[in-house]
Amino acid sequence: MNPVITPAARADIAELRQLYYAVYGPHYPVALGTDPAEMARLMADPHSLWLVGRCPDTGALTASAAIHGEPGSRIGRLEGIAVHPGHRSGGLAAALTEALCAGMLDTGRLDSVYATVRTVSAGPQRVVARNGFRPLGILPNAVDLRSRESLALYARHSAGVLDRRIPVAEVPAPLLPLLRTAGAALGIGYPGVRAAAGPLPAPAPQGAVERLESIEAPAFVRRRFRERFPGAEGWFYPLHTPNVLLTPEDGRFEVYAYVNRAGGYASLLTAHPDPAAAAAHLEPVTRALARAGAGYVEALVPLAHQEALSAFLAQGFVAGALYPAMRADGDGFHDYAVLSRSSERIDFRGVAVEPPLQPYLDCFVSAWASTHLPTSTEVAS
Repeated sequence: MNPVITPAARADIAELRQLYYAVYGPHYPVALGTDPAEMARLMADPHSLWLVGRCPDTGALTASAAIHGEPGSRIGRLEGIAVHPGHRSGGLAAALTEALCAGMLDTGRLDSVYATVRTVSAGPQRVVARNGFRPLGILPNAVDLRSRESLALYARHSAGVLDRRIPVAEVPAPLLPLLRTAGAALGIGYPGVRAAAGPLPAPAPQGAVERLESIEAPAFVRRRFRERFPGAEGWFYPLHTPNVLLTPEDGRFEVYAYVNRAGGYASLLTAHPDPAAAAAHLEPVTRALARAGAGYVEALVPLAHQEALSAFLAQGFVAGALYPAMRADGDGFHDYAVLSRSSERIDFRGVAVEPPLQPYLDCFVSAWASTHLPTSTEVAS
Protein backbone atom coordinates (compact mmCIF):
# COMPACT_ATOMS: atom_id res chain seq x y z
CA MET A 1 0.00 0.00 0.00
CA ASN A 2 1.42 3.36 -1.03
CA PRO A 3 2.35 5.74 1.82
CA VAL A 4 0.90 9.21 2.12
CA ILE A 5 3.86 11.55 1.47
CA THR A 6 3.60 15.16 2.66
CA PRO A 7 5.98 17.98 3.62
CA ALA A 8 7.10 17.84 7.25
CA ALA A 9 5.35 20.36 9.49
CA ARG A 10 6.00 21.74 12.98
CA ALA A 11 3.13 19.61 14.29
CA ASP A 12 5.17 16.53 13.30
CA ILE A 13 8.24 17.33 15.43
CA ALA A 14 7.29 15.21 18.45
CA GLU A 15 6.50 12.18 16.26
CA LEU A 16 9.67 12.71 14.26
CA ARG A 17 11.84 12.71 17.37
CA GLN A 18 10.22 9.44 18.42
CA LEU A 19 10.87 8.00 14.95
CA TYR A 20 14.57 8.92 14.97
CA TYR A 21 14.97 7.52 18.47
CA ALA A 22 13.31 4.26 17.39
CA VAL A 23 15.64 4.00 14.37
CA TYR A 24 18.97 5.33 15.72
CA GLY A 25 18.66 5.23 19.50
CA PRO A 26 20.03 8.02 21.72
CA HIS A 27 23.28 8.49 19.78
CA TYR A 28 22.03 10.14 16.56
CA PRO A 29 24.40 13.13 16.09
CA VAL A 30 22.19 15.14 13.69
CA ALA A 31 19.99 18.03 14.77
CA LEU A 32 17.43 17.05 12.13
CA GLY A 33 16.06 14.32 14.40
CA THR A 34 16.91 15.61 17.85
CA ASP A 35 16.75 19.43 18.14
CA PRO A 36 13.20 20.86 17.86
CA ALA A 37 14.40 24.39 17.06
CA GLU A 38 16.71 23.23 14.27
CA MET A 39 14.01 20.91 12.95
CA ALA A 40 11.53 23.79 12.74
CA ARG A 41 14.12 25.94 10.94
CA LEU A 42 14.78 23.26 8.34
CA MET A 43 11.06 22.77 7.72
CA ALA A 44 10.69 26.50 7.03
CA ASP A 45 13.86 26.80 4.93
CA PRO A 46 12.96 27.69 1.31
CA HIS A 47 16.21 26.08 0.08
CA SER A 48 15.42 22.68 1.63
CA LEU A 49 12.70 20.05 1.39
CA TRP A 50 11.67 17.66 4.17
CA LEU A 51 9.09 14.95 3.51
CA VAL A 52 7.42 12.42 5.78
CA GLY A 53 5.54 9.22 5.03
CA ARG A 54 2.40 8.16 6.87
CA CYS A 55 0.51 4.90 6.99
CA PRO A 56 -2.63 5.40 4.84
CA ASP A 57 -4.74 3.35 7.27
CA THR A 58 -3.68 4.70 10.67
CA GLY A 59 -2.04 8.02 9.80
CA ALA A 60 0.99 7.07 11.87
CA LEU A 61 4.27 8.73 10.87
CA THR A 62 6.44 5.87 9.60
CA ALA A 63 9.25 7.43 7.54
CA SER A 64 11.20 10.65 7.06
CA ALA A 65 13.90 12.10 4.80
CA ALA A 66 15.10 15.54 3.71
CA ILE A 67 17.26 17.32 1.17
CA HIS A 68 19.06 20.16 2.90
CA GLY A 69 20.14 23.09 0.72
CA GLU A 70 21.48 26.55 1.41
CA PRO A 71 21.45 30.03 -0.17
CA GLY A 72 23.95 30.62 -2.94
CA SER A 73 24.76 26.96 -3.48
CA ARG A 74 23.25 24.56 -5.98
CA ILE A 75 24.24 21.44 -4.08
CA GLY A 76 22.11 19.65 -1.49
CA ARG A 77 22.52 16.86 1.02
CA LEU A 78 20.13 13.93 1.36
CA GLU A 79 19.90 13.29 5.08
CA GLY A 80 17.83 11.87 7.86
CA ILE A 81 16.49 8.82 6.02
CA ALA A 82 14.56 6.92 8.67
CA VAL A 83 11.93 4.19 8.41
CA HIS A 84 10.27 2.84 11.51
CA PRO A 85 11.46 -0.71 12.29
CA GLY A 86 7.89 -1.98 12.04
CA HIS A 87 7.43 -0.67 8.49
CA ARG A 88 10.63 -1.69 6.72
CA SER A 89 10.85 -3.62 3.43
CA GLY A 90 7.91 -1.66 2.07
CA GLY A 91 9.86 0.72 -0.16
CA LEU A 92 9.25 3.74 2.06
CA ALA A 93 12.84 5.02 1.95
CA ALA A 94 12.98 4.71 -1.83
CA ALA A 95 9.62 6.44 -2.27
CA LEU A 96 10.66 9.39 -0.10
CA THR A 97 14.05 9.68 -1.80
CA GLU A 98 12.52 9.71 -5.26
CA ALA A 99 9.95 12.32 -4.25
CA LEU A 100 12.71 14.52 -2.80
CA CYS A 101 14.85 14.26 -5.95
CA ALA A 102 11.85 15.01 -8.14
CA GLY A 103 11.25 18.17 -6.15
CA MET A 104 14.86 19.39 -5.98
CA LEU A 105 16.83 17.92 -8.93
CA ASP A 106 14.28 17.28 -11.65
CA THR A 107 12.91 20.81 -11.24
CA GLY A 108 16.37 22.33 -11.72
CA ARG A 109 16.59 23.81 -8.21
CA LEU A 110 19.88 21.94 -7.58
CA ASP A 111 22.76 20.66 -9.74
CA SER A 112 23.54 17.69 -7.49
CA VAL A 113 22.57 16.02 -4.24
CA TYR A 114 24.92 13.92 -2.14
CA ALA A 115 24.37 11.41 0.64
CA THR A 116 26.69 9.92 3.25
CA VAL A 117 25.43 6.38 3.74
CA ARG A 118 26.07 4.00 6.62
CA THR A 119 27.95 0.80 5.80
CA VAL A 120 26.89 -1.36 8.74
CA SER A 121 24.54 -3.06 6.24
CA ALA A 122 24.04 -3.00 2.49
CA GLY A 123 20.46 -1.70 2.71
CA PRO A 124 21.19 2.07 2.75
CA GLN A 125 23.51 1.72 -0.27
CA ARG A 126 20.79 -0.10 -2.19
CA VAL A 127 18.18 2.53 -1.34
CA VAL A 128 20.18 5.42 -2.79
CA ALA A 129 21.45 3.35 -5.74
CA ARG A 130 17.88 2.45 -6.73
CA ASN A 131 17.14 6.18 -6.82
CA GLY A 132 19.92 7.12 -9.24
CA PHE A 133 22.71 7.88 -6.76
CA ARG A 134 26.15 6.58 -7.71
CA PRO A 135 29.11 5.85 -5.42
CA LEU A 136 31.86 8.46 -5.15
CA GLY A 137 34.03 6.88 -2.47
CA ILE A 138 34.53 5.80 1.13
CA LEU A 139 34.89 7.94 4.27
CA PRO A 140 36.69 5.75 6.82
CA ASN A 141 35.89 6.23 10.52
CA ALA A 142 33.76 9.21 9.55
CA VAL A 143 31.29 9.19 12.45
CA ASP A 144 30.95 7.88 15.97
CA LEU A 145 27.62 6.12 16.52
CA ARG A 146 28.26 4.04 19.65
CA SER A 147 31.46 3.01 17.83
CA ARG A 148 33.40 4.30 14.83
CA GLU A 149 31.60 3.75 11.51
CA SER A 150 32.75 4.30 7.95
CA LEU A 151 30.39 6.01 5.54
CA ALA A 152 29.97 5.74 1.79
CA LEU A 153 29.62 8.90 -0.31
CA TYR A 154 26.99 8.82 -3.06
CA ALA A 155 25.64 11.56 -5.34
CA ARG A 156 23.04 12.16 -8.01
CA HIS A 157 23.46 14.90 -10.62
CA SER A 158 20.97 16.79 -12.73
CA ALA A 159 20.97 15.95 -16.42
CA GLY A 160 23.96 17.34 -18.34
CA VAL A 161 25.95 18.52 -15.32
CA LEU A 162 28.66 15.84 -15.55
CA ASP A 163 29.22 16.75 -19.20
CA ARG A 164 30.28 20.30 -18.22
CA ARG A 165 33.18 19.45 -15.94
CA ILE A 166 36.25 21.70 -16.18
CA PRO A 167 39.28 19.52 -17.06
CA VAL A 168 42.51 19.42 -15.07
CA ALA A 169 45.96 18.82 -16.55
CA GLU A 170 47.77 17.19 -13.65
CA VAL A 171 47.30 16.00 -10.08
CA PRO A 172 49.63 14.60 -7.41
CA ALA A 173 50.54 11.03 -8.34
CA PRO A 174 48.79 9.41 -5.33
CA LEU A 175 45.44 10.62 -6.70
CA LEU A 176 45.67 8.92 -10.10
CA PRO A 177 44.26 5.56 -8.91
CA LEU A 178 41.23 7.34 -7.43
CA LEU A 179 40.62 9.16 -10.72
CA ARG A 180 40.74 5.86 -12.60
CA THR A 181 38.36 4.27 -10.09
CA ALA A 182 35.87 7.12 -10.27
CA GLY A 183 36.09 7.27 -14.05
CA ALA A 184 35.20 3.59 -14.35
CA ALA A 185 32.42 3.77 -11.75
CA LEU A 186 30.76 6.90 -13.11
CA GLY A 187 31.47 6.56 -16.82
CA ILE A 188 33.42 9.81 -16.95
CA GLY A 189 36.91 10.40 -18.25
CA TYR A 190 40.14 12.06 -17.17
CA PRO A 191 41.96 11.97 -20.50
CA GLY A 192 45.48 13.29 -20.49
CA VAL A 193 45.66 13.88 -16.72
CA ARG A 194 49.26 13.28 -15.69
CA ALA A 195 51.11 12.96 -12.42
CA ALA A 196 52.58 16.23 -11.20
CA ALA A 197 56.34 16.33 -11.23
CA GLY A 198 58.34 16.48 -8.01
CA PRO A 199 57.90 15.03 -4.52
CA LEU A 200 55.25 16.04 -2.00
CA PRO A 201 56.17 19.18 0.00
CA ALA A 202 57.94 18.80 3.32
CA PRO A 203 55.89 19.62 6.43
CA ALA A 204 56.89 22.47 8.70
CA PRO A 205 59.79 21.60 11.01
CA GLN A 206 58.94 20.46 14.52
CA GLY A 207 58.36 23.47 16.73
CA ALA A 208 57.59 25.87 13.86
CA VAL A 209 54.17 26.28 15.43
CA GLU A 210 54.62 26.00 19.17
CA ARG A 211 50.97 26.10 20.15
CA LEU A 212 47.63 26.66 18.48
CA GLU A 213 44.97 28.55 20.33
CA SER A 214 41.51 27.05 19.88
CA ILE A 215 38.59 29.49 19.94
CA GLU A 216 35.30 27.67 20.41
CA ALA A 217 32.78 30.47 20.49
CA PRO A 218 30.46 29.66 17.56
CA ALA A 219 28.83 33.08 17.17
CA PHE A 220 32.19 34.88 17.29
CA VAL A 221 33.76 32.39 14.86
CA ARG A 222 30.88 32.84 12.41
CA ARG A 223 31.18 36.64 12.54
CA ARG A 224 34.93 36.52 12.09
CA PHE A 225 34.56 34.07 9.22
CA ARG A 226 32.10 36.32 7.41
CA GLU A 227 34.42 39.29 7.88
CA ARG A 228 37.37 37.36 6.44
CA PHE A 229 35.35 35.79 3.63
CA PRO A 230 32.48 38.10 2.65
CA GLY A 231 32.06 36.20 -0.62
CA ALA A 232 32.50 32.59 -1.67
CA GLU A 233 35.77 33.12 -3.56
CA GLY A 234 38.12 31.90 -0.81
CA TRP A 235 36.17 28.93 0.48
CA PHE A 236 33.67 26.28 -0.45
CA TYR A 237 32.30 23.66 1.87
CA PRO A 238 28.58 23.23 1.34
CA LEU A 239 26.26 23.02 4.32
CA HIS A 240 29.01 23.54 6.89
CA THR A 241 29.44 26.65 9.04
CA PRO A 242 32.64 26.98 11.11
CA ASN A 243 32.36 26.81 14.88
CA VAL A 244 36.06 26.54 15.79
CA LEU A 245 38.97 28.87 14.95
CA LEU A 246 42.61 27.73 15.33
CA THR A 247 45.49 30.19 15.25
CA PRO A 248 49.11 30.36 16.44
CA GLU A 249 50.05 32.89 19.11
CA ASP A 250 51.45 35.34 16.54
CA GLY A 251 48.19 35.19 14.56
CA ARG A 252 49.90 34.75 11.20
CA PHE A 253 47.15 32.43 10.00
CA GLU A 254 43.66 31.38 11.03
CA VAL A 255 42.14 27.97 10.35
CA TYR A 256 38.37 27.64 10.32
CA ALA A 257 36.77 24.27 11.06
CA TYR A 258 33.44 22.69 11.84
CA VAL A 259 33.57 20.24 14.77
CA ASN A 260 30.73 17.88 15.60
CA ARG A 261 31.47 16.47 19.04
CA ALA A 262 28.43 14.21 19.11
CA GLY A 263 29.64 12.49 15.95
CA GLY A 264 33.35 12.82 16.76
CA TYR A 265 34.36 14.41 13.45
CA ALA A 266 35.61 17.69 12.01
CA SER A 267 35.72 19.38 8.62
CA LEU A 268 38.50 21.80 7.68
CA LEU A 269 36.82 24.63 5.81
CA THR A 270 39.56 27.12 4.91
CA ALA A 271 42.33 29.33 6.24
CA HIS A 272 43.13 33.05 6.23
CA PRO A 273 44.86 34.84 4.56
CA ASP A 274 44.74 31.83 2.23
CA PRO A 275 44.83 28.02 2.60
CA ALA A 276 48.51 27.95 1.69
CA ALA A 277 49.34 29.94 4.83
CA ALA A 278 48.45 26.95 7.02
CA ALA A 279 49.24 24.15 4.58
CA ALA A 280 52.58 23.26 6.17
CA HIS A 281 51.02 23.14 9.65
CA LEU A 282 48.30 20.55 9.17
CA GLU A 283 49.89 18.24 11.74
CA PRO A 284 49.33 20.57 14.74
CA VAL A 285 45.94 21.56 13.31
CA THR A 286 44.86 17.91 13.17
CA ARG A 287 46.17 17.26 16.68
CA ALA A 288 44.26 20.27 18.03
CA LEU A 289 41.03 19.01 16.43
CA ALA A 290 41.64 15.55 17.86
CA ARG A 291 41.93 17.11 21.34
CA ALA A 292 38.61 18.82 20.66
CA GLY A 293 37.00 15.41 20.18
CA ALA A 294 37.34 14.90 16.42
CA GLY A 295 38.76 11.44 15.76
CA TYR A 296 38.12 11.99 12.06
CA VAL A 297 39.17 15.11 10.12
CA GLU A 298 38.32 15.71 6.49
CA ALA A 299 38.99 18.36 3.88
CA LEU A 300 37.31 19.11 0.57
CA VAL A 301 39.91 20.25 -1.97
CA PRO A 302 39.46 21.29 -5.63
CA LEU A 303 41.09 18.80 -7.99
CA ALA A 304 42.68 21.76 -9.79
CA HIS A 305 44.49 22.97 -6.62
CA GLN A 306 47.57 20.82 -6.87
CA GLU A 307 49.48 22.70 -4.14
CA ALA A 308 46.73 22.23 -1.55
CA LEU A 309 46.25 18.56 -2.47
CA SER A 310 49.98 17.92 -2.14
CA ALA A 311 50.08 19.60 1.27
CA PHE A 312 47.31 17.39 2.65
CA LEU A 313 48.83 14.24 1.18
CA ALA A 314 52.21 15.12 2.70
CA GLN A 315 50.59 15.36 6.14
CA GLY A 316 49.11 11.86 6.06
CA PHE A 317 45.68 12.64 4.64
CA VAL A 318 44.35 10.04 2.20
CA ALA A 319 41.87 10.69 -0.61
CA GLY A 320 38.94 8.32 -0.27
CA ALA A 321 36.34 9.96 -2.50
CA LEU A 322 36.00 12.13 -5.57
CA TYR A 323 33.00 14.42 -6.14
CA PRO A 324 32.85 15.32 -9.85
CA ALA A 325 31.10 18.52 -10.95
CA MET A 326 30.61 19.62 -7.36
CA ARG A 327 30.94 23.38 -7.70
CA ALA A 328 29.55 25.55 -10.47
CA ASP A 329 31.88 28.11 -12.04
CA GLY A 330 30.33 30.03 -14.89
CA ASP A 331 29.21 27.48 -17.48
CA GLY A 332 31.38 24.70 -16.03
CA PHE A 333 31.83 22.67 -12.87
CA HIS A 334 34.88 21.88 -10.73
CA ASP A 335 35.70 18.41 -9.37
CA TYR A 336 36.67 18.03 -5.70
CA ALA A 337 38.61 15.39 -3.77
CA VAL A 338 37.66 14.37 -0.23
CA LEU A 339 40.76 13.75 1.89
CA SER A 340 40.64 12.48 5.44
CA ARG A 341 42.75 11.45 8.37
CA SER A 342 41.72 9.41 11.39
CA SER A 343 43.43 9.40 14.78
CA GLU A 344 41.74 6.10 15.60
CA ARG A 345 42.36 2.63 14.19
CA ILE A 346 40.52 1.99 10.92
CA ASP A 347 38.79 -1.39 10.85
CA PHE A 348 36.85 -2.44 7.75
CA ARG A 349 36.01 -5.96 8.96
CA GLY A 350 32.41 -5.09 9.80
CA VAL A 351 31.78 -3.01 6.68
CA ALA A 352 29.09 -4.15 4.24
CA VAL A 353 30.03 -3.01 0.74
CA GLU A 354 27.92 -3.37 -2.38
CA PRO A 355 29.83 -4.29 -5.60
CA PRO A 356 29.75 -0.73 -7.09
CA LEU A 357 31.46 0.62 -3.96
CA GLN A 358 34.09 -2.14 -3.63
CA PRO A 359 36.64 -0.57 -6.05
CA TYR A 360 36.71 2.59 -3.94
CA LEU A 361 37.37 0.59 -0.78
CA ASP A 362 40.20 -1.30 -2.49
CA CYS A 363 41.63 1.99 -3.77
CA PHE A 364 41.56 3.56 -0.31
CA VAL A 365 43.19 0.57 1.37
CA SER A 366 46.02 0.68 -1.16
CA ALA A 367 46.45 4.45 -0.77
CA TRP A 368 46.40 4.23 3.02
CA ALA A 369 49.03 1.49 3.01
CA SER A 370 51.26 3.53 0.68
CA THR A 371 50.95 6.51 3.01
CA HIS A 372 51.22 4.92 6.44
CA LEU A 373 53.03 1.59 6.13
CA PRO A 374 56.83 1.44 5.78
CA THR A 375 58.29 0.24 2.49
CA SER A 376 60.50 -2.84 2.33
CA THR A 377 63.53 -0.55 2.00
CA GLU A 378 62.54 1.36 5.14
CA VAL A 379 62.02 -1.87 7.06
CA ALA A 380 65.40 -3.22 5.95
CA SER A 381 67.21 -0.06 7.02
